[in-house]
Parts: sequence; C-alpha cells; structure tokens
Amino acid sequence: MKAMILAAGLGTRLPAAHDDRPKALVTVAGRTLLEIALVRLRSFGVRNVIVNAHHYAEMIVDYLKANDNLE
Repeated sequence: MKAMILAAGLGTRLPAAHDDRPKALVTVAGRTLLEIALVRLRSFGVRNVIVNAHHYAEMIVDYLKANDNLE
C-alpha cells in the first residue's frame, strides 16, 4: 500500500513552534510529527510513502536521511 504525506505548507497557524523548522519536524512528546505519521502509516500496512515538501524541504530530506528513512 502507498501513501502521501502533505508537508509542503508554510505552517502559518503554528508560528511559534516552527520558526526554524517545518511543521513536519515539530516535536510532540519527543517525536516529530513526521515520525508519528510514518510510524502510524506503517502500522496500517503502508510500505511506500511520498513526502511532499516545500518549506524547509532540505531539512525534511536531511532528517529522513539521518534517521534511515525511519525504517
């Protein structure tokens, strides 16, 4: 099964929490929102995920590389 995570927004409704990072990399209880979404998708049987990124896209790419694509 495949999925797509929409992480390209500017996050204007969450300004204080992400002045220096995309909303997908904001942490909640020590985990990024992106990690939480990917782990949940995996639990539902999703194995292929595309992350649509624009705002701070390189930070998202670097995060995924540094964490072995959260596999």
